[in-house]
Amino acid sequence: QVQLVESGGGLVQPGGSLRLSCAASGSIFSAYAMAWYRQAPGKQREWVARITSGDITNYANSVKGRFTISRNNAKNTMYLQMNSLKPEDTAVYYCNAAYSGNYFPWGQGTQVTVSS
Repeated sequence: QVQLVESGGGLVQPGGSLRLSCAASGSIFSAYAMAWYRQAPGKQREWVARITSGDITNYANSVKGRFTISRNNAKNTMYLQMNSLKPEDTAVYYCNAAYSGNYFPWGQGTQVTVSS
């Protein structure tokens, strides 16, 4: 069973940057399309970005042009580079498989707070 551990969150001022990491246990990570999700207080979890096993990427309109998703299959790790952060990006960020039928157990996420 794959286990996911998110890290890299923190408090940043508007316009700042953060790089999130998602470390996955197990060698099957490379076979899966993976994604980042986020959940803001009082809101449902939403999809942020997706990367296929062949490195094709897609982004939610709200983050397009500001966030970049990438992966290193040799390290079983996925990343989310977040630039030009806005207060509305404040949320707990999670990683998981890109499609609900393939979800692994959810990790604890990493908190991102954008505030001056």
